[in-house]
Amino acid sequence: MTTMESLIGLVNRIQMACTALGDYGGGDNSFSSLWDELPSVAVVGGQSSGKSSVLESIVGRDFLPRGSGIVTRRPLVLQLHKTEEGQQEYAEFGHLPRRRFTDFTLVRREIQDETDRVTGKTKQISPVPIHLSIYSPNVVNLTLIDLPGLTKVAVEEQPESVVKDIEDMVQSYVAKPNCIILAISPANQDIATSDAIKLSREVDPTGERTFGVLTKLDLMDKGTNALDVLEGRAYRLQHPWVGIVNRSQADINKNVDMIYARRKEREYFASSPDYGHLASKMGSEYLAKLLSKHLESVIRAKIPGIISVINKSIDELESEMDHLGRPIAVDAGAQLYTILELCRAFDKIFKEHLDGGRPGGDRIYGVFDNQLPAALRKLPFDRHLSIQNVRKVVSEADGYQPHLIAPEQGYRRLIEGALNYFRGPAEASVDAVHFVLKELVRNSVGECQELKRFPSLQSAIAVASYEALEKFRDEGRKTVLRLVDMESSYLTVDFFRKLPQEVEKGGNPATTKGGNPAATPAVDRYAEGHFRRIGSNVSSYVNMVTDTLRNTIPKAVVYCQVKEAKQSLLNHFYIQIGKKEGKALAELLDEDPALMEKRVQCAKRLELYKKARDEIESVSWVR
Repeated sequence: MTTMESLIGLVNRIQMACTALGDYGGGDNSFSSLWDELPSVAVVGGQSSGKSSVLESIVGRDFLPRGSGIVTRRPLVLQLHKTEEGQQEYAEFGHLPRRRFTDFTLVRREIQDETDRVTGKTKQISPVPIHLSIYSPNVVNLTLIDLPGLTKVAVEEQPESVVKDIEDMVQSYVAKPNCIILAISPANQDIATSDAIKLSREVDPTGERTFGVLTKLDLMDKGTNALDVLEGRAYRLQHPWVGIVNRSQADINKNVDMIYARRKEREYFASSPDYGHLASKMGSEYLAKLLSKHLESVIRAKIPGIISVINKSIDELESEMDHLGRPIAVDAGAQLYTILELCRAFDKIFKEHLDGGRPGGDRIYGVFDNQLPAALRKLPFDRHLSIQNVRKVVSEADGYQPHLIAPEQGYRRLIEGALNYFRGPAEASVDAVHFVLKELVRNSVGECQELKRFPSLQSAIAVASYEALEKFRDEGRKTVLRLVDMESSYLTVDFFRKLPQEVEKGGNPATTKGGNPAATPAVDRYAEGHFRRIGSNVSSYVNMVTDTLRNTIPKAVVYCQVKEAKQSLLNHFYIQIGKKEGKALAELLDEDPALMEKRVQCAKRLELYKKARDEIESVSWVR
């Protein structure tokens, strides 16, 4: 195989691989960057200009749908692959991989059927291309894109916009700087009215990318010829015009062999009094070789750009593969190690939330600094220590025997009743911190990029973390309630010893150990001032307890919940994981199917780009 065939064949293979991976586009300008860098030949012409006949002549096979009106309604990306002499010709469609068509009548039918699958059995058009590869010893390595014929009038079942839609679709291909334009014009029409030339002039005003093809030379009026066009006098292009003689309708109806038709075409030019001097540069065979040779020179010029795009794409794909994660090992030991590494990655993020590296941990402090004090201030101590309630509690506490000196039982009942109110704020603090911790777990699971690959493991870690937090909450609740109960179980005696003692009217005040009086003036135990003083004393004691619990409840919550979450959130999960067999571990590493498919496609693209780079570099230096 020559260097030219190697380069063009390589481009064909890369384009085929891009096609298989979906790295191509069409009328919607969605070509991949690599596809954009690869040159190809777009066949452009008006309806009935002979486009299909030119393509079939180049291929040497009768395989394209025919009929009146718009026959080509989707772009056909046709990749020709030259094979060794004697090998059987066959075709493959991109949408039917690994199915070989040796009967080209079936190829025509499949093109029609695949067109109808997208557009329906109407005259609608679609920019979604059909990809067809033909392997034959009778072709040159070449990529041709057959586009819908340009038209001026919409036919039945077509919207009025179809004329512009087709033109926009064709322009989306030929406007690309790496597209070689094969402009087909019939010789029996004035070249000035050629739709193909008009369009090519718009996108390629210098004519550097345009090859003019004149068809139907044998159908011109007797006494006329197309030498002005073929010799570049009527409309000059950078490249020479090529004349083509298509099969006649009678030949098509008789299924005249394309190889025979090529021979007749050669004989026509060789024996023509008008075109005999140009015979060596006319005909479909010459056109195919001319395009192939030009394509090879374009590819050579584009090699640096192609390699640059490939290297950039490889870097991007390598980065994406790192982001998606490499495939998981199949042995249990490696899977266990992977799971533990993922758990550590999650745990690291969770701790960063608590310690301030990430937001969220400050909300726990907000519970202690705002919610707990606010809840303590709202406790109904004013109602509990009202004169009416104090009188009621003290009176009930005395029973049938009135107190002698101080209503001790009344004091105890008032204090115990007041301290019982602390249980609500204490439990609420535990629940509020628990809620924050759960949200931090949820955020950490979502922020752990490594875990996104494994929904099952994500769920298992979240469930295990929530279960651990529930246990920590239970322990925290028990501890803070124990603190409240501790305050109720033993009252600070010194506080009351320092209170002035009350004696009833007519009694003697008690004296202190040093002989100093410690009693207030005599009071009436049934007077309002007496109960107000009791309420005031109890309130002072409750305030003292409030200050204590405001400090000790946060300590208990942090110790039982926050600290435990930092140190042992996944300890029980680790124990469970260590007991799992290989199958259970594999189930935890069951990735999201969409992500797995994305990695597979990314790996295929990476392999394609690396292989393309190696092959291009292996032939690019050969001259």
